[in-house]
Amino acid sequence: MSELTSIRIDNPKLLADMDHLLEKKKTQLFIKRVFDFIVSIIGLIILLPFFLIISLIIKLDSKGPVFFKQIRVGKDGKEFKILKFRTMVQDAEKKGMQITVGKDIRITKSGHVLRKTKIDELPQLINVLIGDMSFVGPRPEVPKYVKLYDVNQRNILKVRPGITDYASIEYKNESDILALSDDPETAYIKTIMVEKLSLNLKYLSNMSLFTDAKLIFLTIFKIIR
Repeated sequence: MSELTSIRIDNPKLLADMDHLLEKKKTQLFIKRVFDFIVSIIGLIILLPFFLIISLIIKLDSKGPVFFKQIRVGKDGKEFKILKFRTMVQDAEKKGMQITVGKDIRITKSGHVLRKTKIDELPQLINVLIGDMSFVGPRPEVPKYVKLYDVNQRNILKVRPGITDYASIEYKNESDILALSDDPETAYIKTIMVEKLSLNLKYLSNMSLFTDAKLIFLTIFKIIR
């Protein structure tokens, strides 16, 4: 277990008044939203030519739409459609689980590269722009798994989900870890998801603009390393 996953928040008293904590951070959250809005616009403008190239590669590689859309649960339990560049064959969710495991046969040739470099996540700048997501925050989960959250874990739904967080950094190779299990979905629900939620709660308790900057830097470092 790494340094990140070893830090848990199991004491209910630390999260008993999350609403009060978030109320105290209203100004910080406002600044965070302004930052998200401005930087996402700039990012989309700069990356537009790159988006067009990636879109062409995806279309030439396999049949199906350029973007993959999936229902996720966001702030206050509101559902939204998260956007990614499609990295799997068309209708992949009908042909398997909602998690990917190892060298999943549903992943396309271009999809392997897009996933490894995290380029497939770039369309989420649109989610950030319209307010569904933030650059930093708990990664949004599908409704199926959110239904399994306990009362304490549901505290993460009190903030906008993010493109990156502690859990994204810790479990960058999540699919490879799951490939080692005989029952990947059970391993995800009982082990990985629990650890990720613990890290999400850690983020909420220590949330700050400095923490966000640190997580963005760590994410970039992990990708290029």
